Amino acid sequence: MNFSFYIARRYLFSKKSHNAINVISMVSVCGVTVATIALICALSVYNGFGDLVSTLFSHFDPELKITPRQGKVFDPSDERIQQIRNLPSVELTSEVLEDNALVKYRERQVVGVRVKGVDENFPELVEIDSVLIDGRFALAEDVVNYATLGIGLASSLGINAGFVSPLEIYAPKRDEKVNLSNPATSFRVEYAYIGGVYRINEQSYDDNYMIVPIELTRSLFHYEKEISALEIKLKPDASLPKVEKEIQHLAGDDFLVQNRFEQQEASFRMMQVEKWVTFLILCFILAIALFNIVGSLSMLMIEKKNDVQTLRNMGANETQIRHIFLLEGWMISASGGVIGILLGVVLCLLQQEFGLISLGESGSFIIDAYPVRVDFTDVLTVLLTVLGIGFLAAWYPSHYLSKRWFR
Repeated sequence: MNFSFYIARRYLFSKKSHNAINVISMVSVCGVTVATIALICALSVYNGFGDLVSTLFSHFDPELKITPRQGKVFDPSDERIQQIRNLPSVELTSEVLEDNALVKYRERQVVGVRVKGVDENFPELVEIDSVLIDGRFALAEDVVNYATLGIGLASSLGINAGFVSPLEIYAPKRDEKVNLSNPATSFRVEYAYIGGVYRINEQSYDDNYMIVPIELTRSLFHYEKEISALEIKLKPDASLPKVEKEIQHLAGDDFLVQNRFEQQEASFRMMQVEKWVTFLILCFILAIALFNIVGSLSMLMIEKKNDVQTLRNMGANETQIRHIFLLEGWMISASGGVIGILLGVVLCLLQQEFGLISLGESGSFIIDAYPVRVDFTDVLTVLLTVLGIGFLAAWYPSHYLSKRWFR
């Protein structure tokens, strides 16, 4: 066993002549433990909310989405797109054409509605049926077109599924100039009956989106076969990162391939920023707790002055003596960090299983308790952070104070 480590371990667990040293050491360990628990729990809660948001988006966003880098639309008969459709890892594709329009129902109207035209593969691509709260998902029956609206949009228009009057959907004629003498002639209009209402609990989708048949949007926006996006569902055994790179290579620089996280990059990036800002704040608290080690080691050095002289007489050099106190300070931080990680992981697993801490009883939340997910990377990051700050806290007294007191 290493000489410095052996002596440091004996000093750590042996009874000190001054009880204050024991108290300060215990306070240091407890402070590190509490701060470490807070780090593990905070990061795990952010992971849980990230998973929750990802689940919400999965009801509307595809696993992969291909869009043009320039312009609004592209030709789906492009050879590269056909190669992508035929990839063995691709289970299903859905053509999408969407743009902004004005939607009117009787005396109410909403401007800037995102009208999303989809084909018959769309219900198999995402879990839209699981978020319907009224009616059913339908695109067309015979000559009748149906629209499925977000709950916020339906509320703004004052409608529910099954209303007998159709929605009026207006879009400007993109290939004609505005007739100032009769502006009404500059708009195309299409009609769709209300088939269903969905709720994703994501404002951008609930308040702004309406799903209709792609044939309706082609007629409304005056396109022949163009689409604004190709949405892709992969086979269960496919590797998403690998397939995404393969598709991007096939599509070339003219197309942008995005997974769910990249489609909602702003939302997920904001969560990541909040997560790591919280991490830094808790690291500052951890640093304050760890600097109790300075006081603990300083008092220990004073108490062990005679022992140090004995060790010198036995042949120990200055480096070995400094390493004794450095390792002891490091073991104080490491023990607090390990205990904190274990307790933090246990608390997170209990919260995940039993939902010990609820979000409230108002009924306005989509879940009852704080979601958590323990990530091994976060655990390793916390451990390395504790050891790193603990090393700095122990290095100062072992390096500088030892020169003053052990001359």
